[in-house]
Formats: sequence, C-alpha cells, structure tokens
Amino acid sequence: MSDTLMWEVRAAPGRQQDLLSWVEATAVPELTATEQFAGADVYLGGQDRVVVIARWHATPPRLPDPPEELLARPVAQWPFQHHSTVTP
Repeated sequence: MSDTLMWEVRAAPGRQQDLLSWVEATAVPELTATEQFAGADVYLGGQDRVVVIARWHATPPRLPDPPEELLARPVAQWPFQHHSTVTP
C-alpha cells in the first residue's frame, strides 16, 4: 500500500513564486482537509521547480493540477510506500 505522494512541477519562467503561492493557497489546504493526512513538506528547486512530499495513514489521493499558465510542463506525481527513515 502506498502512503507517500511526490508531486513535482516546473513553473513557467519567472513564475515559481506564483506557483508556490498557488500550492500554499490551494494544494496544501486540500491536503490538510484529507482524512488520514499525516504531514507534508514543500521544496523549491532549480529550474523553477516546486516539489511536495505528502504522507498519509492510507493510500494518498492525487493533488490538483495548478493553472496551466503557471506551468512550463505538466505536473508529475507518484505514489510511494515508505521504507525507512535515516537520521544522524
């Protein structure tokens, strides 16, 4: 059973902050309203990427797609099953 979702997208040139704002205003509230939600991390990466790693106590739902004008390419999202945690 999958319990983690990786959601990754590349923003249109110069639109990373707009995409991040959309993630924080739309996608994150949808995550937190989902039953069995366990937590999420939002990352910013090179080439205007935004990544969300979200965890559930059940099979994760898909996250919504942002408005097309914010995107350089379509969203990619994959469900995973947590295997282990490494700490210092």
